[in-house]
Amino acid sequence: MDSVTATTFNSQAVKPALNRPNTVAVGTIVWLGSEVMFFAGLFAIYFTLRSMSPEMWAEQTAKHNFTFAFINTLILVSSSVTCQFGVYAAERLRPRAIGWKPTEWGMVEWFFLTYALGATFVSGQVWEYATLVSEGVTISSDAYGSAFYMTTGFHGIHVAAGLIAFLLVIGRAFAVKNFGHKEATSAIVVSYYWHFVDVVWIGLFIVIYMIK
Repeated sequence: MDSVTATTFNSQAVKPALNRPNTVAVGTIVWLGSEVMFFAGLFAIYFTLRSMSPEMWAEQTAKHNFTFAFINTLILVSSSVTCQFGVYAAERLRPRAIGWKPTEWGMVEWFFLTYALGATFVSGQVWEYATLVSEGVTISSDAYGSAFYMTTGFHGIHVAAGLIAFLLVIGRAFAVKNFGHKEATSAIVVSYYWHFVDVVWIGLFIVIYMIK
């Protein structure tokens, strides 16, 4: 074998293989793109109704407890942080804790904490609904009530779906004998969805509670 042939053979031998994108992750991202359009439509409805009844909006938004909503928002945002730590553990193929310190936690522990924070957020939203209903703000009371419950309600449904997804991923971690890349991919995909839900809520919080 001459030097030219040997060089060509070696360059082909060390050429790295192409990494194809994970079809599940790509499919999830495409689906979340459609969810962006769905929530964009809800935002458009909210702003349209608001532009038609600015006095009503000023009166009804004054009934919100901004401090409570802000704390509830911080709880949901912090759940994104714990979710990402769970993803890091899954990428290291560490399904469960190897010690009691948070730095030694596995995906299961971080996802359980994320679930608790998400459930706390949903409970807080239910409490806010009950408070507003007691003050006469219902989904059929006026345009504001319809816009508020429709936008936040659909978001709440998405949060609940995310909580179910966390339980499924946690259950799968306990069901398999060997935690592998498929299980880690499931955790990553759920994190995409959860981060999306959190970002949508930040937008809703700004629009509903901050913009006057």
